[in-house]
Amino acid sequence: MRTVSYDLHLHSCLSPCGDMDMTPCNIAGMAHLNEIGIAALTDHNTVDNCPAFFAACEAYDVVPIAGMELTTAEDIHLLCIFETLEEALAFGSTVKEHRMKIKNRAEIFGEQPILNEQDEKIGEDPYFLPAATDLDLTAAAELVHAYNGVCWPAHIDRDSNGMLAVLGAFPPEPEFRIAELRDRNNKDLAEGRTVVVCSDAHRLWEIGEAGGTLTLDTDETEPNAVRRALFKKLREGKL
Repeated sequence: MRTVSYDLHLHSCLSPCGDMDMTPCNIAGMAHLNEIGIAALTDHNTVDNCPAFFAACEAYDVVPIAGMELTTAEDIHLLCIFETLEEALAFGSTVKEHRMKIKNRAEIFGEQPILNEQDEKIGEDPYFLPAATDLDLTAAAELVHAYNGVCWPAHIDRDSNGMLAVLGAFPPEPEFRIAELRDRNNKDLAEGRTVVVCSDAHRLWEIGEAGGTLTLDTDETEPNAVRRALFKKLREGKL
């Protein structure tokens, strides 16, 4: 058993609200400097910068997690993470079919660049990423589980796109055993659920501002083994 620090909610420059300095390599490097052992890249409604993030983390001894902050039809942010990059990419391809095709206006909202492992631009998402999908909360959770992922409501202690702000309470279905907070002092809002504290970083200096630690039931440090141990705990609803 060993204790590892984590931050499971980070945005790259592909999220139009993220700084252009939030490249996969910079995020991996900043996670390393802040002694974050497990880091998840969770851009708005896309996983397209996750391959570069995985490659970047290899150089910094950070275990990468591929994920997405999905916006449901109710305008709720749902954090979705996957045990393998391949499952995340397949999920991302399916989510593209449910996104609204609203052209991004980079001069207003910011650019949406797709980068490679050298932080070089190799493409750009043409459609405004944070717009709500046509997946309601139940359908979104079912889709995550279909791709062997785990999900929970993001930043429930925020008014903007927080589930409690939108619905007023946790719904009976789908059942969430985990809830994310930005501030650990708001743990009563989780109503007894397991709490994850994450930064939701959009800027480099925000990485390390919030996060938590967890004890893994393994002494292994190999990334696949760490991910297996992490997802076992997450699927049990405990950290």
